[in-house]
Amino acid sequence: MNRGRVADGESEGNRGWAPVGSAGSGNGYAGWRVDGAHRYFRGMTIDEDLARRCSLEGRTAIVTGGSRGIGKAIAGQLARAGAQVMITSRKAEACEEAAAEIGHGVTWRASNVGKPEEAAAVVDATLDTFGAVDILVNNAATNPYAGPTVAVDIPRWEKTLQINLTAPLVWSQLVWDRYMKDSEGGCSIINISSVGGLSTNAALGVYDVTKAALLHLTRQLAAELGPKVRVNAVAPGLIRTDFARLLWEGERGAEVAQMYPLKRLGEPDDIAGAVLFLAAETGSWITGQTIVLDGGGLVSFQKIG
Repeated sequence: MNRGRVADGESEGNRGWAPVGSAGSGNGYAGWRVDGAHRYFRGMTIDEDLARRCSLEGRTAIVTGGSRGIGKAIAGQLARAGAQVMITSRKAEACEEAAAEIGHGVTWRASNVGKPEEAAAVVDATLDTFGAVDILVNNAATNPYAGPTVAVDIPRWEKTLQINLTAPLVWSQLVWDRYMKDSEGGCSIINISSVGGLSTNAALGVYDVTKAALLHLTRQLAAELGPKVRVNAVAPGLIRTDFARLLWEGERGAEVAQMYPLKRLGEPDDIAGAVLFLAAETGSWITGQTIVLDGGGLVSFQKIG
């Protein structure tokens, strides 16, 4: 693609803004020019434009389950992009340690994400501290049962539903009612689902049912909350976290990695990068969608799991 390159016979000094369809613009975009080793778009270098579009300066985010694993990586990524970040999980000590390790002004408040009154306290504390909640990442999850879905006991079924499905709805309701619906817009809710929500599994069926429901909740809320709020989901494959340790530790992890076309397991930072993309201006015309990050597992020729 020719992005405003110099037309034949044009001098170096005459390089400039080449509107689409003008001489020398080829199939490029209006607003591009090249000056020596630098490419410019609307008066900025490409690096400057990308940094601007990925910036979360002046934005505030809540990340549930933010003290470890994927949630901690997401909190760090958002904070490094300039966001004011509130993390929450059940253990105060873990939250405090994670916030200190991440730095960048990350703050925390312990809560049981499945209890609406504690969720409300975190949202209120965020509003009191920062004055806004522009971004909500529903990351916290649980998986207390493994085995056939038909054999699950009701207490563990209800606990899985409470944390993995009801809690994301409650947190979304809270940030919508208390800030987002009256905001100027540009808000984002990102649900961390699972690639398991797109398939079946002999042992993790209950967990996967809740994650499949979360994907539909994502689409439903996207339809309801636009244009002020974009709602999207990320569906990770097997990520090397403590939460999934039983699935990847030892030889099993290497075996699964070989079944992925990309030949490795996922890392928390893989998910964090996608969340930043969705939360920032880069994702400003995306809503109701699911980004699958599974190393190609769903398209693999081999059955994974």
